[in-house]
Parts: sequence; structure tokens; C-alpha cells
Amino acid sequence: MENLLKILPSTFIPLFVAIDVFAVLPIFISMTDGMAKEHRQTVVRDSILTALFVSLAFIAVGEAIFRVLGITTDDFKVAGGLVLLVFSVIELIIPGEERRQPTGKLGVVPIGVPLIVGPAVLTTLIVIVDHYGIVPAVISLILNLIIVWLSFINAQRIIRIFGRGGIIAISKIMALLLASIAVMMIRLGIANIIRGS
Repeated sequence: MENLLKILPSTFIPLFVAIDVFAVLPIFISMTDGMAKEHRQTVVRDSILTALFVSLAFIAVGEAIFRVLGITTDDFKVAGGLVLLVFSVIELIIPGEERRQPTGKLGVVPIGVPLIVGPAVLTTLIVIVDHYGIVPAVISLILNLIIVWLSFINAQRIIRIFGRGGIIAISKIMALLLASIAVMMIRLGIANIIRGS
């Protein structure tokens, strides 16, 4: 238990940065604007449950897919790091609302997937499971989804407190942190590949 508490920040923070609730929040508000309270609560519930289910399913089958394709976790660290680096650079250059503006029917998709759980989150999850194990990864995922849920049900209040400009600024800082995590993943992956060869 003590060991779990020590590594929890190392598993929680990368997921928090990858989800980037500050970028998702304004989109959620614009998509649910004018919606009845009961309907909005249903959308929130469905999106969180979808995000949880998709993430757990990916954790369950991710390693099996690696074995079938002959991919090592170090290969995935390098590839995943590159993907996260691209996502973070796009987030820094293109406004979050414009980049994540969804198309299609509102509901489970696109809020649950890919707005809450997209490629960046799934990549981060696989790397966390490889580094720290499945239990810390799942606990960190659930804690982050609780934060997203609380943010969604208090969305209007949060926007009033920080303002849209403040939300965008925080989102850019999150993107910079995500870029740093991506570089670390690439560095560790390459170092392990060189050591193994």
C-alpha cells in the first residue's frame, strides 16, 4: 500500500496531462449549451462510463496485440512518445476548441471517445501499465475520470472562475508537460533498446 502511494503521482500526473480536461471543458459546454439538466447529466454519465470501458478494454488487449505483432514495450515507448509529442505540439499551436471540435451525433461519441479518451490517453495507459503495473494504472485512470466528472457537472462555475482565457492558458501548460513526458518516454525506450542490443 505504501509503495502504491509512492508511485501514484507518477501514474496519475501523465494521465491527467494526457486527458487535459481544461481543453475538453469548453467543448463540452458548447455542445451541451441549452440542454435540459437531466439530459446533460445523462450525457456526462454516458461519456464517463464509455471512457472507462474503452480504457479498460485497451489495457486488457493491448499487450496481447503487442505479442501477436511482435512489438516490444520499448518499441511502443518510442512510438508512443513520438505520437504524444505530435499531439502536444498540435495542442500548443492550434487552439484546443478548434482542434477537438467533434463531428457526428452527440452522446457517447464524441465526448467519451475521443474527447476524454483519445490516442494520447491510450498510449499513456499502455506505458504506465508497462512501467508500474495494472493496479496503479487503473486507480489513476479512475481518479482522473472522477476529476473529469466533477469538472463536467460544475462546468459553468469553472469557466466563470478561470475565464476562457485562463482555461486556454492552463491547457497550453498541460500540452507543454505532455511534450516533456513524451520526450522522456522516447529517451527511456531508446536507452532500453540500445542496452538490449
